[in-house]
Amino acid sequence: MRPEDSGPPDYYYNEQEASKYTSNTRIIQVQQQMSSRALELLALPEDEPNLILDLGCGSGLSGEILEENGHFWIGCDISQYMLNVALEREVEGDMLLSDLGQVCKVILCLGMVKHVIFK
Repeated sequence: MRPEDSGPPDYYYNEQEASKYTSNTRIIQVQQQMSSRALELLALPEDEPNLILDLGCGSGLSGEILEENGHFWIGCDISQYMLNVALEREVEGDMLLSDLGQVCKVILCLGMVKHVIFK
């Protein structure tokens, strides 16, 4: 069972937990590596900015990598606390609070994830 299925999102994604994402160097490093690898695999033209949707954008760590590579992004997350951290960090993406599980039955991105995981 997903944590958010057993209680409200703020129970698991509260202010204390949200702050961990940008204070834990390991989390930051992994997120940056995964984001950089995803961009590498997408092979987007380097001289052309793209608009990228970041589902579960959290504190905006991935969005920063997108920005650094000249792209624009829109982020969506289930936790207002995570989005607050992103706002405090002054990331450039547009963000919205939404529980995509209430909007979509399935969000599929397996074709991308396997390349990131099995580099």
